[in-house]
Amino acid sequence: MQKKIDAIKDKKIRTFKVGDLAVYPAHGVGRIEAIESRVVNDEKYDFYIMKVLENDMIIMIPTWNIESVRLRDVISKQEIAKVYDVIRQDQDSLINNQTWNRRYREYMDKIKTGSIYDVAEVFRDLYFIKVTKDLSFGERKLFDTATSLLVSELSIAANTNEEAMMLKIESLFDEPE
Repeated sequence: MQKKIDAIKDKKIRTFKVGDLAVYPAHGVGRIEAIESRVVNDEKYDFYIMKVLENDMIIMIPTWNIESVRLRDVISKQEIAKVYDVIRQDQDSLINNQTWNRRYREYMDKIKTGSIYDVAEVFRDLYFIKVTKDLSFGERKLFDTATSLLVSELSIAANTNEEAMMLKIESLFDEPE
């Protein structure tokens, strides 16, 4: 196990500084509050201490393990248009033919990737389903999670408030392609 950790440590990986914003999959945008050393199994490791902005949850992330947990930067302002394009795309008609529990598993897997584009797909698909029929309890929770993750990151990237961003996102469904 130690050799595997050392190999990961030697690889050039993105580093964050205290105060940086980062996205942790399925939890959203957080701020690196500190970088602390801790002893685990008689080995000293460095950890990012990240506070999730949405709910003040504290997450400890090994600095050498950010790739496998998919910790990443907030998207740039230029990438916002690409996310909007994903939201504007027609929904895949196959999704409506699936049972809700199969859709739920697929959507949960997409949210766990940490990709803003995958989250945008989940939001878009559930938004379309919500318009035509009631969402199951699990789907409503996923829709709320996807909405929160999407709106919080896009509002930070666009340097605007979450209410204005939600209005913009909802307006995308009214725009002709």
